[in-house]
Amino acid sequence: MSRWFVNHVNDPYVKRAQAEGYRSRAAYKLLEIDEREKLLRGGQTVLDLGSAPGGWSQVSARKVGAKGRVLALDLLPMDPVEGVLFHQADFTQDAGLVWIEEQAGAGIDLVLSDMAPNISGVKSVDLPRAMYLAELAADCARRFLKPGGIFVTKLFHGEGFDDYVKSMRTDFRHVKVRKPAASRPKSRETYLVARNYGL
Repeated sequence: MSRWFVNHVNDPYVKRAQAEGYRSRAAYKLLEIDEREKLLRGGQTVLDLGSAPGGWSQVSARKVGAKGRVLALDLLPMDPVEGVLFHQADFTQDAGLVWIEEQAGAGIDLVLSDMAPNISGVKSVDLPRAMYLAELAADCARRFLKPGGIFVTKLFHGEGFDDYVKSMRTDFRHVKVRKPAASRPKSRETYLVARNYGL
């Protein structure tokens, strides 16, 4: 039995997710960020990029309620989540972007991205891949967010991190970097929270 598997099974957030009905421990990252930043509100339209297996979509749907909408997109299949409209497609390709445009209506209030590349373990490979996904998510947010909208994305510390944060400050009035307790301490991941798009 691998050390990773033992650590995963014994992880308190994994156990909590199983007990509370969330699909992944990642749900607690969004819950903690939302508790501090007050991102999710009733009636919002939320776009969850790279949504599978659905933890962030679950949190979002519960927070925005029946008057809100959660749109979820992923290359991978995702089992249905109550209150979530899911589409299996690549958001970087025409089919995914067309679907978002069709569903966005007057625009998106909050774009979420917890995407990460398949990890090879080679930092010089993994960091550029992760930054590429973050750049694509930012491009999508710029395209579909309403004025005043919010963008949250996963980032990994390393080359390109500071430049990315700086670039966000040109489009968003308030930009913060958060490290939720649910992020594993050894992980280089953080989350950028960018508010007030275009204002």
